[in-house]
This record gives sequence, C-alpha cells and structure tokens, in this order.
Amino acid sequence: MQLTSEIQVQDGAQNRPPIDVIIMAAGKGTRMKSRRPKVLHPLAGRPLLWHVLDTAQALLARQAVVITGHGAIEVEAACAVDSGATSQLVISFVRQEPQLGTGHAVQQAVPVLADDGVVVVLSGDVPLTQPATLFHLISACAEERLALLTLEMPEPAGYGRIVRAGGAADGAVRAIVEHKDASPQQQAITEIYSGIMAVPAAPLKRWLAKLDNQNAQGEYYLTDIVKFAVADGVPVVAHKITDAVQVTGVNSPAQLAELERAYQLQQAHRLMEEGVRLADPARLDVRGDLLCAHDVSIDVNCIFEGQVNLGEGVTIGANCIIANAVIEAGATIHAFTHIDGENLGVTVGTGALIGPFARLRPGARLGAEVHIGNFVEVKNSTLAKGAKANHLAYLGDAHVGERVNFGAGSITANYDGANKHRTDIEADVHVGSNCVLVAPVTLGAGGTVGGGSTITKSTPPGALTVARGKQTSIANWNRPKKEKKT
Repeated sequence: MQLTSEIQVQDGAQNRPPIDVIIMAAGKGTRMKSRRPKVLHPLAGRPLLWHVLDTAQALLARQAVVITGHGAIEVEAACAVDSGATSQLVISFVRQEPQLGTGHAVQQAVPVLADDGVVVVLSGDVPLTQPATLFHLISACAEERLALLTLEMPEPAGYGRIVRAGGAADGAVRAIVEHKDASPQQQAITEIYSGIMAVPAAPLKRWLAKLDNQNAQGEYYLTDIVKFAVADGVPVVAHKITDAVQVTGVNSPAQLAELERAYQLQQAHRLMEEGVRLADPARLDVRGDLLCAHDVSIDVNCIFEGQVNLGEGVTIGANCIIANAVIEAGATIHAFTHIDGENLGVTVGTGALIGPFARLRPGARLGAEVHIGNFVEVKNSTLAKGAKANHLAYLGDAHVGERVNFGAGSITANYDGANKHRTDIEADVHVGSNCVLVAPVTLGAGGTVGGGSTITKSTPPGALTVARGKQTSIANWNRPKKEKKT
C-alpha cells in the first residue's frame, strides 16, 4: 500500500497548491456487456468509481469533478452514497453528451475549474492507482510542468506512445501518439501513457481550447495538449512506474476478474507482512477493512466484508463469510460460519467457539467462552459468559445469562406476526431439546425446561418446568394398512 512513502509526501501538503481531480466516467463500456455503467461494477465489493474517489480524498483534493455520460443518473446517484473515505470529499458533476473523446470530456470540466490549482486527471475504471504515486506525479508537475504518468509495457498495442527527443530513453517528452495514429517506428516504442496526468489549471484551459479532431478516430484527444505545451515552452515530464496494476483499466468482465485477483493478492501480502497466517494467499477476499492483531490464522476461501476486527490469536476456519464484526482474542470461528453484522454489528467474545455452519446475524453479542454450534442462528441477542447453544437452535431477540445451556432444536418464538418480543433466560438455566419459548417470557435463574416443552408463561427460579401433552401408550396398537387394489 506504500503507506510510508505516502505519509512522507503528505508531510509537505501545506506547501502544495490546491488539487482538483477530474475523473472520467462517461464511457459506456460496451465490452462489459452489461446494462450497468462500467464504473459501477464492483471491485472488492465496492464500485470501481468509489476506489477512484477514495484516491481523490487521499490526495486531499479541493474537489473531484466527475464527468458522466452513459448512465449519468445512476453514476451520480452512486456518488451521493457515503462510500467511506469519500464522505469528506466535495464532488461536482459535469455531463459529456455526446462522448467525443478524452479531450472533449475534460473540456466539459473547464467551467468548474479555478485557475490557481493543479489538475489531476484520473479514470473511473482505473481503481488501483496509489496516492503515493500521484503525490510524486504532482511533485513532478511543480505547478509549472505537464507531468505524465508512464509505464514500460512490452506489448503496448492500443496505448498512446511517449515520443521523446532524439528517441532517447531519457530525452525530453515531445508528444504522445495514439496507437491508431502511430507510424511503425512509433508503434515500436514501449513506454506508454497511462491516461493519468497532473497539469496546472490555467495553461490546461488554454490548451483544451485548441484541440481538434483531425485524427484516425475523429475524436478530441486529451493527449494533444502535449504538443501545445511543447510549443509554449512548458516542460513536459514523465514519472515512470513499473507496477502495471496501478494503471490497469477495466474494459471487460475478464479484465475485472484479473484486477480483482490482483487487488486481493495485494491485501493478502499486506496481511502477511503484518503477521497474519494465511493458508493460501490466492484464496482470500477482503471487501472492506480487515484489521488483525497478532497471531491471527485464516484458512482458505474466506470472505471479509465491511469493517471486521480480529483480535489476537483468532482462528478463522475455511469457507467463512464475516461482515461488520468484532471477533475478540482467542476466539475460534469454525468452517462454513456466516457472520453478518450489517448496520448493528456482531461481537464474538474472548475464547468463544463458533460453528461450524453457524449463523450470527445483526445485533448478536456473544460474551467470553460462548459456544455456538452447527446450524445455530443468533439474531439481536446477547449471550453472557459460558452460555452454550450447540446444535440446531434459534435465538432471536433474547438475553441469555451466564452458563445457560440451550438445547438442540429449541427456539425463541419472538415474532407474533406483527411485533417482535424479547426472551430473558437468566443464569444457569438448562433448556431441553425441542423447546419453544413463546416471547415475551422470562426463565428464572437456575431453572430447567423439560425437553419438548412449549413455554408461554415465565418460569420461577430453580424450578423444573414441563409443558407438553401427557404421554399415553396404547397396547397392541395396529397401524392402518393400505387396501389392496383389485
């Protein structure tokens, strides 16, 4: 994640000019073969565009100008949602209709750009550019140069080529030539333009006004501003990187999948550098923020969504899905467990054992050393230290005291068809198998509920309560037999 270098560059943020980020998000993305606008397809559980907005926020941008076109209403609505890091970012929208090229797109942003800043041009379908890289690009711009982010690419077909003076690798940048307009000699150049630049706003506006569409595609190329900068005597510099993932765009489902795996591998290596033990780095999905203390172990095919905190020594078994949860130190989450805190969150206490095949829903609050076993569901309920529900049970809208044993097949009947009601099970209660606790009801401390009981009234402390039909046996009973067909 290059956090160290990013922080070092940000130390000089007070000396930088205002930064306005332009994000091009007008394209249709025909090769995605989807009705959804391309920039709204998810990467790591979040729209591609949200990742780029996060980058703009990390740059401490004065504003992000999102250029919309295809699916503009959907794209603009998605930006209005609090996407996390972008909650502090000022976002403006301009429309590009029709879409006549990258230069035409940036022309639409001119009315909302002040002259005193540096403009950073990004693409809404290029989600993994690191803020540290852009800080270096802005530094190269130095408020007076046109700075281009470039990359060496062995097979550069389709990309604009960086043409340098005298053809030398370290020569001054003289032009960017789009692939379709490049001569055979220029097509042999392997340094490509990434589509990302930093440029002072005032000359950018002047150069944009000069663009024409006299080229092979009949479009207004943003890259043509390079020749205008050269003509004006403005230095054009390149900040060259080696990490292709940072400038990789998404144009097809296959490219989206490749970028997803690249992103997830980045997250896996980050976690392992922090000391997390991953059974297989290639089989991990982080779709939010995963924070881990020391000696965390994660088995294969686990998915983490939203905000997840794993305490020291936590073990996560294979094929678990965990979202918006806090798992405290020493807890074990066995295989195939599904935890989803949504907006209420889930807490699993110190040393708890959960699963396999357990489900914890929003509002589940499990204390230390709680056991939740296979095919047990807990929703909006608190279980105190040492409580156990080991098999085939449902606890909804309940408070369960310390050391309670909740039997197999038992449930809290919390919903009367219109309203939810709570069940209070006090400390040291034993609930037998296949019981129904019809809320609202309280089971007194130390009591026992006999298996198969349907409890509709509160029970006294220390008592055995049985509520079921009296068992009757009829001797010599003959079961009905099917009549033979004639």
